Amino acid sequence: MKSKSVVIAAALVCVASVAAAGEWQKSADLGLMFSQSGYSGSWAGSELGTVVWTFSGDIAAQKDLNASTNWKNTLKLTYGQTHQERETASGKAWASPLKSTDRIFLESLLRFGVERPITPYAAFAAETQFHDADKHPLTPALLTESAGVGRQLLKNETTDLTTRVGLGVRQRTAYRVATVQDAGLEWVSDLTHTFNPQLNVVSKLRVFQAVTSSLDDTYGDDWQGTDAALETKFSAQVSKYIQTTLFLEWLYDREISDSGRWREIFGFGVTYKLF
Repeated sequence: MKSKSVVIAAALVCVASVAAAGEWQKSADLGLMFSQSGYSGSWAGSELGTVVWTFSGDIAAQKDLNASTNWKNTLKLTYGQTHQERETASGKAWASPLKSTDRIFLESLLRFGVERPITPYAAFAAETQFHDADKHPLTPALLTESAGVGRQLLKNETTDLTTRVGLGVRQRTAYRVATVQDAGLEWVSDLTHTFNPQLNVVSKLRVFQAVTSSLDDTYGDDWQGTDAALETKFSAQVSKYIQTTLFLEWLYDREISDSGRWREIFGFGVTYKLF
């Protein structure tokens, strides 16, 4: 319950920072991808009707608190469902919807001495989902608090590349499961590149090496493995309100699986830029 409160409070801070007036540099892109198919009762074939929809939101706000301190908040939301017909004794009927994608990622980053080549930082990140298979909200969740130093490797009209290295503490929470805490080294890199006014890519690499954990020896040594997460999103603006996106994510966490995990989400639909 405590972790849910932390995630909600941090999300409210992020949203409030976007809504606040003043010198905030704000951006908010909302999208809705939708596809549908249907067949008459006399259709000769085994096809079934489907409705698939996916909502996405990319919200960011940053502000220079003073001449040398920058505060940036990022909130990424994705949620989608698949509705499908099924055969019954009385004919076709719509089954309960299935969740097709679900992700909440929040990051708040404070950088100090931004006028210098090397910038100390403090950050908080939370990754969770709207609900699990049993409809429990905001579970499981991974919370990370970190501090260290960073550097902007490249910044020009088309490319922005930053990296940072520091010490981090993480909490893994789940419904009715004891919280697991570990601590170690964190490496995070962010890349934004604009190919042209209609096409851009945003990529984020996160690597964490735990050196200590609250787990005892009965759980083995999987927690000592290096965790990695790489996400990349290509966005192509077809028109003012029509956009196509390709989201790719690769994850490796030995506590979950000995093999890497990946997912791909391709969408074409309506998008709206609030800011």
